[in-house]
Order: sequence, then C-alpha cells, then structure tokens
Amino acid sequence: MHKHKVEQAQIDLQQVQADEIKVKKANGYFWMALAIMVSTRLWLGGVVSPHRDMDLIQALTNKIRNMALCRPLLLAVDGLGSYVSAFRNSFRTALPHWGSEKGRPQLVSWPNIAIVQVVKQRQDGELNITRRIVQGGEEMVHSLIRKTQGQGMINTAFIERLNATFRQRLNSLARRTRTLVRKAQTLEAGMYVIGCLYNFCDPHHSLRLKLSVGRSGYRWVQRTPAIAAGLADHIWTTTELFNFKVPLPRWQPPRKRGRPSLATQKLVEKWCS
Repeated sequence: MHKHKVEQAQIDLQQVQADEIKVKKANGYFWMALAIMVSTRLWLGGVVSPHRDMDLIQALTNKIRNMALCRPLLLAVDGLGSYVSAFRNSFRTALPHWGSEKGRPQLVSWPNIAIVQVVKQRQDGELNITRRIVQGGEEMVHSLIRKTQGQGMINTAFIERLNATFRQRLNSLARRTRTLVRKAQTLEAGMYVIGCLYNFCDPHHSLRLKLSVGRSGYRWVQRTPAIAAGLADHIWTTTELFNFKVPLPRWQPPRKRGRPSLATQKLVEKWCS
C-alpha cells in the first residue's frame, strides 16, 4: 500500500532528512534507515539491513530519488560519509545518445541539489555540534530552510522526532526492551504498518490550518502528512487503511517466439482497449 500511494508519487520534496535506527536482535543488531519530507512531515519510506553499509544508504537514497521531482532540493543528514556518495550516485540522469553513438550513456548530475550535514561529537562531557554545507550554495540552503521550516538553521530535528515516534509505537525499537527482533521481515512489516498509520491516519499538530468561520471566530482543520502532501483528501480510519485494495499491475502477455495466436491477440486487444 505504501509503495502504491507514496513511493509511486512524484513530489516536489524541497527538503528531506534521513537517519538510521539501531535495532536490537537476539544475537546482534539490525539497522533501519528512514527518510522524511520536512514541509509535510511525510514519511517517505525505509530500508532494513543487518549492516550499516553503503548498500543500506544507497537503497534509501534511491527511494528518495524515485519520488523526487527535478526541483531545488535540500538533503540533510548526520555525519555518516556514505550519505554524500549515495546522494551523488542517485541524483543523476542518463543522457541519451544521439545518432550512431554507442556505449554507456553519460550520467548528468541534477542541478540545484544541496547536501548538508550535522556532525555531533562528545568530548570531555561536552556535546559539540558542527553544521556544514557539503554541496550547494549557502543562499539556496537558507532559502529552502525558510520555505520548509519557516525559520531555524541546518538541523536533523524532524527525522529525530520521527525516530522517536517509531520507537514509541513499535516496541522492538525501544532502547530497553524484552521483545527483541528475530527476523528482518518482521521488522520491515512493522515499519510499514507504523509508517502508513502515521502518514494517513494520524493528524499532525503542526500541519493544522486555521479556518475562519465568520463572526463565530475560527476553527482548526486537522491534516495528516498524506493530506498535506496531496496524497489523500481526508483522514483515514484504521479500518479503511487495512481494507485498502492495491490495484493489480497491468497485464502483459508472455513473450514467445513466432507469431502470437489469435486468442492471445484478442486478449491483448481487450486489455489495451
């Protein structure tokens, strides 16, 4: 359901923050990488892996790339260096060949992509925070921050709040728990359940709108992240979410050698009409 409603959408993301959660299991750890769209608080998706490596980060950045429109975009992460390389690999487009040219197409980086990092280090009992711009101009970075946050500075506060929401609602993510994760599939299923409930069913306090009601004053219109992102037109109930039917993919005839039979041709014409 998340892949159908969220990951297939094309959105002007403006600012995205990403981070990972370390999850305990019986004999080790899992890593769960998450991403959030700051302006609408929309959870964009996540990836689960037993290792905090380049494959985990690259899979998450590819999800962000598939949803993003080619617009000015700010990407905010922590001090993990893999994010910078993964973002630069993902946000590229293959330039098609013209004429008789052959070989691998040239990959062109997207313009107006800014990458910032918030590096936290604790030394002698003091927490030192360094904010740095890895890619992009300072003017564009501050412009996107004002547009998506209203005010503030370079930060990863929004993804950290989302991490806290997931830890609160999924007991296996708590820092001290007896319900340890045993399988990656179970953790991934729980992640999508919590994420879909957060996106479609839970009104977010910071997203509410003030609606004037004439002389009687005003009232607040509650919105979920999916409503703010234009992916839903009302607050979903839990029953509506779990009863949602994902449409089947369009049928494609099997590839066979030779001329297709008349029955196959009629079936293709029926489905394509």
